[in-house]
Amino acid sequence: MIRPLATLLSKKRSVAPPGYNRWLVPPAALAIHLSIGMAYGFSVFWLPLSRAIGITAPTPDDWKISTLGWMYTLFFVMLGSSAALFGSWVEREGPRKAGVVAALCWGGGFFVSAVGIHLHQVWLLWLGSGVIGGCGLGLGYISPVSTLIKWFPDRRGMATGLAIMGFGGGALIGTPLADALMRAFASDSSVGVAPTFVVLGSVYLTAMLIGAFAYRVPAAGWSPAGWRPASDGAPMEPARFVPVAAAWRTRQFWLLWAVLCLNVSAGIGVLGMAAPMIQEMFPGRVDASAAAGFAGLLSLFNIGGRLFWASLSDRLGRRATYTIFFVLGLVLYASVPAAGSSQRLALFVTIFCIVLTMYGGGFATIPAYLADLFGVHHVSAIHGRLLTAWSTAGILGPVLVNYIREFQLARGVPASDAYSFTMYVLAAFLAVGFVCNLAVRPVPNALFVTAEAPTRATPGHGAATSFNAPRRWSVVAGAWALAACPLGWGVFETLRLAQQLFRE
Repeated sequence: MIRPLATLLSKKRSVAPPGYNRWLVPPAALAIHLSIGMAYGFSVFWLPLSRAIGITAPTPDDWKISTLGWMYTLFFVMLGSSAALFGSWVEREGPRKAGVVAALCWGGGFFVSAVGIHLHQVWLLWLGSGVIGGCGLGLGYISPVSTLIKWFPDRRGMATGLAIMGFGGGALIGTPLADALMRAFASDSSVGVAPTFVVLGSVYLTAMLIGAFAYRVPAAGWSPAGWRPASDGAPMEPARFVPVAAAWRTRQFWLLWAVLCLNVSAGIGVLGMAAPMIQEMFPGRVDASAAAGFAGLLSLFNIGGRLFWASLSDRLGRRATYTIFFVLGLVLYASVPAAGSSQRLALFVTIFCIVLTMYGGGFATIPAYLADLFGVHHVSAIHGRLLTAWSTAGILGPVLVNYIREFQLARGVPASDAYSFTMYVLAAFLAVGFVCNLAVRPVPNALFVTAEAPTRATPGHGAATSFNAPRRWSVVAGAWALAACPLGWGVFETLRLAQQLFRE
């Protein structure tokens, strides 16, 4: 039993057969990323869990929301830590095995948390969803990156954007689904969260296993028909790469670490406080329901930005794309206090929607940036180590926004003005990120090694040739439909709530 399973999960068994259509790989990645993306939507559970004992009236035994919020912090700490620790293992063992382990961790984390809710033991929630689920986040997040870059050497940014946009979109599906499930399971003796966790864990486990087993890696030497590496070195020859041990010691790696950390710190701080911020800056005009719509709208633009900016970076270049992020972001953050003081709600919403496209775009562009600098051979491992910047930002951004707000309120600053200084601090973060990005230079040639040159795939083999096989496109269309339908439902629900923002 164990030996056949190990064989089935081996990297060798996941090599694509001749004629395989490469457009089947992104939906597999989306199945995993849409599942783990629910991490962004966990705030939907805070209020019900905070009255899991009292149900209708608070009791001393109820959990505090601040206590539950440690799950959110653990998500991103464990995501970066596990990605850094197991990045080389993912590259060596292949995306299929990594995807299966990620599914077991993420789905299993929901089951452990459900037991914790039933027993009212908060440490089981931290362990289940925070630690075990966080490991699933890290493995699931990096599992498709190297694979997609190898399948799409001609469209690196677009390929990673297609997959990573799913992480931003997971909450669009999971949040309304969780809300509907909790209402269905709620009773006089239960808030309905425990059975909701069991259902969600089962759904995500199934979806991620399907995605993991659908992964395929290209055969050695494969390249798209008619594609040749550009002579200017971008994209680079797949056989030429910087080893992981050398890559993370380079100046370029740490500059990109700072670039990602500063870009994410600014965006994630806003995401974590989106709903209360807009209610406090526009008192009487935005209620709780409309604020939820604003948070969902930000998630929607987070998704769109991942695909838009990553695809655009294929034309503009990665450094130029990040330059836009920092320059435009700095101007927009500095404009927020003026938009708030003048009570221009539409302008305020527009500013943060644009900001969140660049937040998402930064995540989707960074794997291609790494591949351009270090080669694709070990990009999953290098990307995994770089994601420790996300762990740092996951603590720095929310803590910065929350504590500056509390400090301002303690000084007697009105709640509507409590975020002004914070926006200037975040703008300063982006200014530092701008300098770090401009300092990135090509990696010295002496650090590169060349793998044994594989034999080129013969004409008539590989994904590109499947363009002449119409019957294969029906399978591709079906795979994309399976991924697009739940995402479309989530977008519809988000827009339905967000329209309340503009009702006067």
